[in-house]
Amino acid sequence: MSGYSFFQRFPKVFQTHPMLGRVLVVCAVTAVSGGGLMAFSDARQKSMYAKSIQGEFKKKKVVVVGTGWAGTSFLKELKNPSYDVHVVSPRNYFAFTPLLPSVTCGTVEARSIVEPIRSITKKKSYDVHFKEAKCYKIDAENKKVYCQSSQDKNFDGKEEFALDYDYLVIAMGAQSNTFNTPGVMEHAHFLKEVDDALGIRKTVIDAFERASLPSISEEEKKRILHFVVVGGGPTGVEFAAELHDYVYDDLVKLYPQSKDYVKITLIEAGNHILNMFDKRISAFAEEKFQRDGINVKTGSMVVKVSDKEISTKVRATGEVVNIPYGMVVWSTGIGTRPEIADFMKQIGQTNRRVLATDEWLRVEGCDNVYALGDCATVNQRRVMEDISAIFSKADKNKSGTLNIKDFHDVMDDILERYPQVKLYLKKKKMKNFAALLKNTQENDQNKPIEIDNVKTALTEVDSQMKNLPPTAQVAYQQGQYLADCFNRMEQCEKNPEGPLRFRESGRHRFHPFRYRHLGQFAPLGGEQAAFQLPGDWVSIGHSSQWLWYSVYASKLVSWRTRMLVISDWGRRFIFGRDSSKI
Repeated sequence: MSGYSFFQRFPKVFQTHPMLGRVLVVCAVTAVSGGGLMAFSDARQKSMYAKSIQGEFKKKKVVVVGTGWAGTSFLKELKNPSYDVHVVSPRNYFAFTPLLPSVTCGTVEARSIVEPIRSITKKKSYDVHFKEAKCYKIDAENKKVYCQSSQDKNFDGKEEFALDYDYLVIAMGAQSNTFNTPGVMEHAHFLKEVDDALGIRKTVIDAFERASLPSISEEEKKRILHFVVVGGGPTGVEFAAELHDYVYDDLVKLYPQSKDYVKITLIEAGNHILNMFDKRISAFAEEKFQRDGINVKTGSMVVKVSDKEISTKVRATGEVVNIPYGMVVWSTGIGTRPEIADFMKQIGQTNRRVLATDEWLRVEGCDNVYALGDCATVNQRRVMEDISAIFSKADKNKSGTLNIKDFHDVMDDILERYPQVKLYLKKKKMKNFAALLKNTQENDQNKPIEIDNVKTALTEVDSQMKNLPPTAQVAYQQGQYLADCFNRMEQCEKNPEGPLRFRESGRHRFHPFRYRHLGQFAPLGGEQAAFQLPGDWVSIGHSSQWLWYSVYASKLVSWRTRMLVISDWGRRFIFGRDSSKI
């Protein structure tokens, strides 16, 4: 009877308290759907944004050209759903380029270091429209980019289209710099893309297979198995080290008859390899390569590449030497892409190597066009150009003279706007900007400061200016910075947070971009690497190689690529590198 009484009373509860039924239904739906309310909320939010496009507010259209380090980091960090984002790139994936030398030798598989762009953007709270195409022209005057399909087969011919934009983010990267050396484009391999790495891998295996044929002469075997690397920078050095390990750890076991014919040569025009690193690292790398049997030719410039010989000129004597080779890998820095060069002519930047931007990554001479990564460089403004404006901003009384206290209001803005001032103070071991000004007052510290005193104090400051290196680290930080600016665009329009505008009134919307150098690696083969941190802290040896493994694994773009790369490393430790030609 008690059970029957419960079932009689249960419906009456809902009649007396109708809200209780609604709560129960909501709880049940939530439990079953596992977050259905969140999905409803997200759908409602998207619906509101869709209505806003048709009604009160139209989304600003952002076109991103390129899916390298800069473009991908921008897309990953962009969180503001008030933009209509379109991405154009000839490749539909992001490649972790620091591991390309490992791909050339089978240490890591190509699929392990790439992540589809659509996988990266699918979790966004807004739609990202991707077009697999090549941007061949930028029209800044009409705010359009012209693109062409990059697919090999098009039944109706090459498909072309144009995209208009409100904001354009150029992150196209750069191409290899051949310095107009004859024969490089026709006969050398490059190491910029995944396809380049796979091409090198195939060529290496082809060389060993061909040298194994009974009809090949002794001299021809030596030529075929002579691998030449041009460029003693990080990429060239790492590839030479990877190739050495691949040959002597794996290939000579499979091709024992070819062991005595293999030779690896590294050619560098400068006096040392790894000249951007500490001298201790450079010296250690040269000594290790000498012990490993890698022939390092410094002070030699390549003047010509033919199908079977590479010609070098010794800088000290002018002697030209012809070297027979089987494969040449060209890794001598970066050059401007034709599309970027054409755009630079349009906007009057013809005498530059790459696009010039201001400290906020805006292309100089263009509205709402930004450039990141290897295709651009930050053109830091010289403090001497703004001396009069700085003095005038500090001279609130318009007396024509200042004292140290008058500079206090603008001191922080000077250091933020002109980072070379901070570098100069650090070099001279001065505490602050006031100490620099006091040096110009000789013995009379109470004497008013005139504009000539300020010019004298800052004469040598601009010599501290340096261009940012064309590295993945710089490009990644630039993408993060620009995405943060876009995320807070409306907020900073109302409440600017940047330094004072010395030539105008008010403040800049954002703090300027500042690169933070986190250190750099140089893998040297034999499970050894060199690592350099800011402040001249250097580590060389096996421990640095394990640090390299952990840092690179953590920097991969997704958990999928992390697991694949780590499993590739494990496979290589257990079974060795793969030598099959697929």
